[in-house]
Amino acid sequence: MLLRHAKTERAAPGERDRDRKLMKRGRADAPVIGAYMAHHGFLPDLALVSPAKRAQETWALVAAAFAKAPRMITDERVYNASPEALIGAIGEAHKAHTLAVVGHNPGLHELALRLIAAGDEDMREELKDKLPTSGLVVIDLAVDDWARVHPHAGRLERFVSPRLIATATE
Repeated sequence: MLLRHAKTERAAPGERDRDRKLMKRGRADAPVIGAYMAHHGFLPDLALVSPAKRAQETWALVAAAFAKAPRMITDERVYNASPEALIGAIGEAHKAHTLAVVGHNPGLHELALRLIAAGDEDMREELKDKLPTSGLVVIDLAVDDWARVHPHAGRLERFVSPRLIATATE
C-alpha cells in the first residue's frame, strides 16, 4: 500500500519542508482513509513512514482507525524519495506480509505507476492523472520476498482518496 500524506499547510518563511504540518482538511481526510482501510481489511503488518511531520501526523490519524496499530518504522529513505529509493526501502521489509509506505509525491506516484502492470483500467487511468493528498494505492505484488519487487510486478487492487470515497457515497 502506498499512502500519500494528507493535505499540508504551506511552509512558513524559514520553516523546513519536513516540519510542515497538516492543515484542517488533512486532519479530517486522514481518518477517512484509515476507516476505509480498516473497513476493507487493508491492514498492514508494517508501515514505513517518512520522518516528515506531515507523514507522521497522517499515519497517526490513519492508524487510529485500526483495532491494533500496525508496527511503524520511521524511515529516512522515504522522505521525498525517488521510486528507486522507495524500492530499496521496501526490499528490506523482511518481516512484513502486508506493507504500507507513507510518503510524498512525486516519488510515490511514480512508484505506483512503475509497479502496476494490471488491474481495473478505469482506476489505472485515474491514477495516471495524479496521486492526491491522502491518496491510497493498494497493489497486489506477485512476489514472496519484498527484495524481489520490480517494475510491472503488480496488480492495482484499489485507488482511493477521501474525495473519491465521498463521491462514491453520494
